[in-house]
Amino acid sequence: MPHSAYKREQPEPVTPGQGLAVTAEVLYIVNLLLLPGLAFMALLVVYVRNIRDAPALAACHLRQTLSASLWAGALLLAANIIIVLLGGYRSPNTWVIVIIYFTTCHAALVLLGVVGLARAMAGQCFRYPLVGRPL
Repeated sequence: MPHSAYKREQPEPVTPGQGLAVTAEVLYIVNLLLLPGLAFMALLVVYVRNIRDAPALAACHLRQTLSASLWAGALLLAANIIIVLLGGYRSPNTWVIVIIYFTTCHAALVLLGVVGLARAMAGQCFRYPLVGRPL
């Protein structure tokens, strides 16, 4: 088959702000799974530097990931308070609370982050259910 018979594929158009939206979602997931705190600080810096002049797609994902990160921190703090109130970290109740937290709250937040990342990569807005900011 001659070389001229191959059709060159054109790259898909990139939605304005798509790279920033993907960055926000990646930092959110990294905050939950790999580098908690450090990735949140990076997300906060990205948010503060870009929110004023960000395209609509990036602004949407920046707001959603920051809001969801704050909720994730609040849920983790609440789990720790419950542990302390139910007898401290040496109590058998501790593991019950930790397991319930990680199998429900944490797993749900990670799943939402993966869906948000997929939507950002597709150039679409996404609102995190329950923990996201209204669009």
